[in-house]
Formats: sequence, C-alpha cells, structure tokens
Amino acid sequence: MLSGTTTLIAHFGFPTEAFKAPLIYNPWFDRHGIDAAVIPMGVRPEDYAATLPQVMRMSNLRGALVTMPHKVTTMALVDEVSTTARIAGACNAILKRDDGSLLGDLFDGTGFVRGVERKGRSFRGARVLVAGAGGVGSAIAASIAAAGAAELMLFDAHAASAEALAGRLRAHYPLLTVRTGSRDPAGYDVVVNATPLGMRADDPLPFDVERIAPSTFVGEVVMKSEYTPLLRAAMARGCEVQVGTDMLFEMIPAYLGFFGFGTATAQELRASAQLRYT
Repeated sequence: MLSGTTTLIAHFGFPTEAFKAPLIYNPWFDRHGIDAAVIPMGVRPEDYAATLPQVMRMSNLRGALVTMPHKVTTMALVDEVSTTARIAGACNAILKRDDGSLLGDLFDGTGFVRGVERKGRSFRGARVLVAGAGGVGSAIAASIAAAGAAELMLFDAHAASAEALAGRLRAHYPLLTVRTGSRDPAGYDVVVNATPLGMRADDPLPFDVERIAPSTFVGEVVMKSEYTPLLRAAMARGCEVQVGTDMLFEMIPAYLGFFGFGTATAQELRASAQLRYT
C-alpha cells in the first residue's frame, strides 16, 4: 500500500514490460513492514538525460534502479561512481545522498558471479566468452575478471564497445588475457549472453549452440521468459545453465544495503517474490 510516507525507488529503463524487480522488492518490503516501493518508469533513451535529474529532485525518492538502455548513459549523470562502475563503464544503481548528490554503483556482475558460483562453478582460471559489452555485459566481465578468470573473449555488435571494455579490463587486470571480436563458443568453460537477444520471439540465438560443449556453463541475462531459447538449446546439449532472474536475486541483497534497507538472502527473496513470465 502506497501512502504519503512511502519511500520510492525509481526503476528506469525502456521498455518496462519485462521488468521483474518490482515483483521481488515490493513483496519483500510488504513482508517486512518496510514503507517503500520500487516504481517502474519507462524513459526513452532520447529523454533520459533530461528526465533523470528532474525525477531525482523528488523529496520522497531514495534513489533508482537502472536497466537497459540507460546504464552507460548514467555514468555522466551522477556526481560520483564506484570503482566497479568505473571499470565497467556503467551504473545500475543510483543513491541520492542527504546533500542531494548522486552516487552511482553497479551490482549486475556481482549478482551474476554469485549465482554461478553458488551452482558450484568457479571462475578461477576459467576461459569465458561474454557476448554484449553494454552496461550488463561490462559489469559481468568486470566481476568475472575480479573472480580470477584466466581469459575473457568479448564480443559486441558494436566492436568499439568491446574494445573499450577490453582496454579498461587490461588496465585493472594486467595478468588477464582479454581478446575481442569472436562469439564462437567452442572451447570456453563459461559463455554468457549479455545481449538483448531473446527478448523477442523472432530473435536469433546469440551463439551457434552446436559449437557449445556439454561441459560448458551457459548464463543468460534476459528475463522475458525463465528459460530462453538459448538456455533451452544449451540444456538439450547437456549444459548447466543460469537463468536471468538468478542474477537478479543474487544482486538484490547488495542493492538493499546500498539503499539502507538492510539485507536478505536470495532464498528469502524468492520465497516472497511474485514473478510472472510471458
């Protein structure tokens, strides 16, 4: 129940139809008697730079969740960013501090890595392919590097994005082998779809699934459906997989602390969530 005392967290993105976060945060707030709510706000890319500062002036707003396609743009719209966000070149969380200044941080990668490691797969010494070098892909690549991977292949339809991310990773992880330009999944321990492919029924698969070995772990960020066409095809080959919402559940405890709402386990969040898939 919203009231005049409710603390709001904006959820910026476009389009909003696939947003899952409100269906996780809001039931958890209700269960724990926290007078707060996550509110989806669909903002087109061309309007975002003007909209964000105005929304952040609202007196009952604590901050914002940020999703595609605004994570990279947000970097230039906040007053300070965390080291993780700087490496990835993207933000997915904004905290409005008491003085009105905006702090940007990034939790996508943390959530993705925690989810994979909870399934028993270590990134230490691993060869990893990440398709997508936008906000979420950059975050995941940065966290995989921090988790001890030996080699990262980065692919993006816009080659310059992959090259820029590779440069930032090399600067912070000089022992990590970073290459760009290929999305051939053969020979990798982990492959990650961090592109929007899978959001629409007619999207092509991001990888040639016939080239994925059964021993490869396949991770997904798309949350339009629980098991995307990529994951279903990978499972048919015998691969272990991670669905997009696993990343979300694992990152939310970090978000809750960031916004000053305490913490929760992924299991507690799943118990109260009201997820729906189309």
